[in-house]
Amino acid sequence: MKKFYIETLGCKVNQYESDGIALSLEKQGWIKGEKKQKADVFIINTCSVTSKASMQSRQAIRKIIRENPDAKVIVTGCHAQTDSDQIKKIEQVHQIVCHKDKIQIADHVASIFEDKFPLTFKKIDHSKANIFQSFDQAVKGEMTRVYLKIQDGCNAFCTYCIVPHARGSSVSMPQKKVFKHLRELNDSGFKEVIITGIHTGMYGLDFKKKTSLLQLLEKINDERPVHRIRLSSIEPGEINDGIINLAKQENILCDHFHIPLQSGDDDILKKMKRPYDASLFEEIIHKIHEKIPSAGIGVDTLIGFPSETDEQFENTYQLIKKLPISYLHVFPFSARKGTPAYHFDNKVDPQIIKQRCAKMRELGKIKRKVFVNVNLNKKLTGLVQHKPDDRTGMLKAVTSNYLMIFLSNCHDLGGKIIDLIPEQCDKDMNIIGKIID
Repeated sequence: MKKFYIETLGCKVNQYESDGIALSLEKQGWIKGEKKQKADVFIINTCSVTSKASMQSRQAIRKIIRENPDAKVIVTGCHAQTDSDQIKKIEQVHQIVCHKDKIQIADHVASIFEDKFPLTFKKIDHSKANIFQSFDQAVKGEMTRVYLKIQDGCNAFCTYCIVPHARGSSVSMPQKKVFKHLRELNDSGFKEVIITGIHTGMYGLDFKKKTSLLQLLEKINDERPVHRIRLSSIEPGEINDGIINLAKQENILCDHFHIPLQSGDDDILKKMKRPYDASLFEEIIHKIHEKIPSAGIGVDTLIGFPSETDEQFENTYQLIKKLPISYLHVFPFSARKGTPAYHFDNKVDPQIIKQRCAKMRELGKIKRKVFVNVNLNKKLTGLVQHKPDDRTGMLKAVTSNYLMIFLSNCHDLGGKIIDLIPEQCDKDMNIIGKIID
């Protein structure tokens, strides 16, 4: 039996695609190996969201080649798409697979030793219509919660972002297929499906008969093909009253929103080519909190964009400080070759970026602590994970509003939705809860 291993870097969409490739290979009789095991074929699914991510992708490729000199090595993903010339310089890379051919990797690998199914690398062409590529069957990874990619690509071309050049224009999974995959996942025992995409809020706008993410979510809410769904990320200007209402307790959508702000300064937002201002973002956060006080609200920030002054950073800091936000993801700006921002003047000193990120992360800890304390001793609903925590050996439950609750004596509850109460939180922000019978 032939063995394969997939190394995945980057985002949830990459993880979904890697899981899909693995599932397709296993259907053809291949065995999925572990990282330290020898394999016949290694697939590296790369990331290019930052220069550091691209460098880490190349390091991963070289490390696998060093440790497995006789194996076939296939490279795919966003870094492979945008910087294929750099990948070609790495000796012993057998094949670079472009974004459009990812779903065919299993067929290619199955015939790799006979070269019966060769793949030709193709660059993204924005002058041609993009087509949504999806696996025939629902993708089931190794997690208790499972991803479903319903959208791919992006039309926004933010000045710091390489993703449109890696994935092409926005395309959507046909609604019929969305429901087919949701039902398959439900039949396989999954209680929560995380709806994901590159720019999920653009769902349906590429169809001949245009539809929207809200219309899709409303239909899912009406038909209930799974127990609950969660949005992985959604842009500020694409959160409307309808989507917020679907996250109320009686509905199918989890009361958890992850929203990329990037900057709280209007001038920086314009330079980033972000289609909103700080006041709109503030209005959206307050609206979510007023309608659903229990909602978890996560925010992305991009710190140190070219020309960002102390005052402009402070605008971001103060905006987040005054809003009911649950947690922060803080990213330092990284100049990405191939984007307009790569050539922008007045780069911020890396040491200043580091200091600003540290300050923002401290604020994130404060926000997290406040949110956790508000939820202590309240009845919540959580999905118990199958895999015990490596450090404590305890199982965790993920609540609808995105809290991780440690539970004892519940090893027979993996994969089940339960009622629980978070009782205490230690200095490391580990939340300990009890199950309600």
